[in-house]
Amino acid sequence: MLRIVYTLLIYFYQAFIALASLINEKARLFRIGRRQWLQQIQKKITSTDRTLWIHSSSLGEFEQGRPLIEQLRVNYPQHKLILTFFSPSGYEIRKNYDGVDGVFYLPLDTPANVSRFLDVVHPEMVFFIKYEFWANYLLELKHRNIPTYLFSAIFRPNQVFFKPYGSWFLKLLHCFDHIFVQNVQSQQLLEQHGINQTTVTGDTRFDRVQELANKIKSIEGIDQFANNQPVLVAGSTWPEDEMHLAACLTKAPANLKLILAPHEIHESHIESIENLFGAVAIRYSQCQHADLSTYRVLIIDNIGMLSSLYPYGYFAYIGGGFGKGIHNTLEAATYGLPVLFGPNFEKFDEAKSLIARGGAFTYTETATLQTLTTRLVADDDFRQQAGQAAKQLVVENIGATQRILDFLKKTKPER
Repeated sequence: MLRIVYTLLIYFYQAFIALASLINEKARLFRIGRRQWLQQIQKKITSTDRTLWIHSSSLGEFEQGRPLIEQLRVNYPQHKLILTFFSPSGYEIRKNYDGVDGVFYLPLDTPANVSRFLDVVHPEMVFFIKYEFWANYLLELKHRNIPTYLFSAIFRPNQVFFKPYGSWFLKLLHCFDHIFVQNVQSQQLLEQHGINQTTVTGDTRFDRVQELANKIKSIEGIDQFANNQPVLVAGSTWPEDEMHLAACLTKAPANLKLILAPHEIHESHIESIENLFGAVAIRYSQCQHADLSTYRVLIIDNIGMLSSLYPYGYFAYIGGGFGKGIHNTLEAATYGLPVLFGPNFEKFDEAKSLIARGGAFTYTETATLQTLTTRLVADDDFRQQAGQAAKQLVVENIGATQRILDFLKKTKPER
C-alpha cells in the first residue's frame, strides 16, 4: 500500500515539475533533460556491454564519489560506466565528464521508468553516493539480484528510517547488498535496527580533496588581486552569508581582501552582491583589463574555480550555515586553512571534528565573525596552528576509496 502511495507522489511530483518549469529555470532543465532519456542511453549502451551504474544526487555528491568512480574505471576496464544525476546542478555542470561512458539524468522513480532503465543499462553493480533512496529503483534492483551499494553514507537517529512510522523506509535499506558508512555511530544505529550488511570505511571526500591539493593550479589574476595582502576565500555563499561578510569587512583589518565564490551565479544574485559591497568589488569575468590590486572584493561569477582558489587564502569561510547546512569544508582544510561558518553544521561530522580540533570556528552574530577575522589576520601563530589542525584531520582520514575497493575485490573479483 505504501509503495502505491509513494508512486502516486512521484507522479504528482512529475506534474508539479511540469508546471514549475514554466517559470523556474531549474525545473525547466529538470524536465527538458529527461526528454527521450531512453533513446539517449541506447546511443551509449548496447545489449552486449558490461556496465556499472553510479548515481549521484547532485554536484557535491558527485565530487564526493569521484575518487571511487575513477578507480572503478581502473579496476573494471571491461565495463562501461554510467553516471546519473537527479539534480540539474549536478548534471548540467558534469554532463561532459569524461571519466565515464555516459552521463544522464535519472528518470523519475516510476515502475515503468525503472523497468525500462534497468533493461537498457543492465548493470552488473550499482553504486549510490551518500544518500538517494528511490524506492522503486531499490526494490527492483533487489528483485533482479543486482548487487547494489551505498557508500560514504551517514545516518542519524532523527531520520525517517528510525521513526516509529518508518518501517517501510527502513525496509529500503535492506535492498543494499552492502552499506559503506562514514562512522561507527552510523553502523551501530543501523545494526540496532537490523541492518547488518555494513562496513565503516570513512568518507571518500577526504580522498577527493587530497587529490585536488596534489594538483594545485594557478589562476590568472589572483596574485595581482591579492597583492601580498591577507585574503579570505569565501566559498559557496548564500545571501545571508554575504550580508555577514559585508558587515564584517567594514570593521576588519584594512588590508584584508575577500574572494567571494557564491553558490548561485545567476545574474540577479551577482548584481545583489555588487550592490552589497559597492565600488570595492569587481567580477572575475570583468577583470581582464582592470588593475585588480586596487579592489578589495573579487566576485567569482563562474562554476568550477573554487577548489583552486583556496591556496591563495589565509583562511576560509564556507557558506550555507544560515540555511540548510554548510557546504564542503574539507576543500579548504586540505590546504591548511582555518575555516569559518555559520551555526547550521550539526549534520556534518567533519565540521564538528574541525571545531573540536581547533581548525574551524562557528558564529551566529556578525560581531563574533569580526573578532575571529581580526585575530586570524593579526595572530600568525593562532592562524597557523588552526590551519595545521584542519589539514591534519584530512590527512588522518584518507583511504575510504581503497577500503571500498578492497571489499569489492573480495566479493566481486571479476574484472
